[in-house]
Amino acid sequence: QVQLVESGGGLVQAGGSLRLSCAASGRTFSNYAMGWFRQAPGKEREFVAAISWSGGRTSVADSVKGRFTISRDNAKNTVYLQMNSLKPEDTAVYYCNGGVTNLNYSGKYTPGDYWGQGTQVTVSS
Repeated sequence: QVQLVESGGGLVQAGGSLRLSCAASGRTFSNYAMGWFRQAPGKEREFVAAISWSGGRTSVADSVKGRFTISRDNAKNTVYLQMNSLKPEDTAVYYCNGGVTNLNYSGKYTPGDYWGQGTQVTVSS
């Protein structure tokens, strides 16, 4: 069993920054890749970023490349999403994903079965 708890969302003006955190407990956190997804109103959930178990490899969606950075601290069982130069189109509920995951060398992330409750990010223009 894995529990994921996101935090750090909020309201920010366009061009601003936020850092999301996802605290994991339960299954051994450091053995697996972790990912972030987001879902805007009326849209499907979409991949944002993922990081390998060691932190040595990352994958980021083209829509956020150069603005978002994913990182992790295995000692704290926490994965982070640093979001800079935010745009109104980044407005969404952001979800952390974990469990039995995979991030291959082509950057494709296979999500696990566990999701956090989500944290709202709203970017005003």
